[in-house]
Amino acid sequence: MPALTATPGLLAYAVSYALASAGQATPQLLPLATPCDGWDLRTLLLHVSDSLGVLAEAMRAGEVRLDPPPAHEPTASADPVASLRRRARDLLGACAAAGAEEHLVAIADRELTTSMVTAAGAIEIAVHGWDISATCGIRRPVPPGLAAELLPLAPVLIPRATRAGLFADPVPVPEPACPGDRLVAFLGRQPRRDGSA
Repeated sequence: MPALTATPGLLAYAVSYALASAGQATPQLLPLATPCDGWDLRTLLLHVSDSLGVLAEAMRAGEVRLDPPPAHEPTASADPVASLRRRARDLLGACAAAGAEEHLVAIADRELTTSMVTAAGAIEIAVHGWDISATCGIRRPVPPGLAAELLPLAPVLIPRATRAGLFADPVPVPEPACPGDRLVAFLGRQPRRDGSA
């Protein structure tokens, strides 16, 4: 089992990638279907924004409340990309304030280390960044360095027994496949046939 040594820098890398993808999301594209079954691009952007908010809460407060998320601010529904950018700034500020020292984060009756929370967050944000780029028609691959760091962590944090309802089953990819292809395929996405995710 790989050591979960993800740092806030890894999460920042994933956030930067997702923001670059979201920068391509125009209002005309918001109704388009995404690789996330049953979600349009607006829903996906708002989900990623909510995830960033939960991660910021985990870093800032050392806990994640399981009550329903607060309603989006009025401007979020009008501009989900602007909401995503605000939440990203908030998360990166919370990570900087928390520092690199390991802490425990309470989630219901469990506790995870900040490294585990950071790793899980980085995987989710990076793969949804790929979803956003695919929906926008640009299919920017997950950067190789980022994907290579996340690949060994993904099976530990997303085992087959607990992935139902969160991620589709892994899809096969031809060898040799780049780290980005392997990461998105592990999480149920179909990379492009030409080998680029």
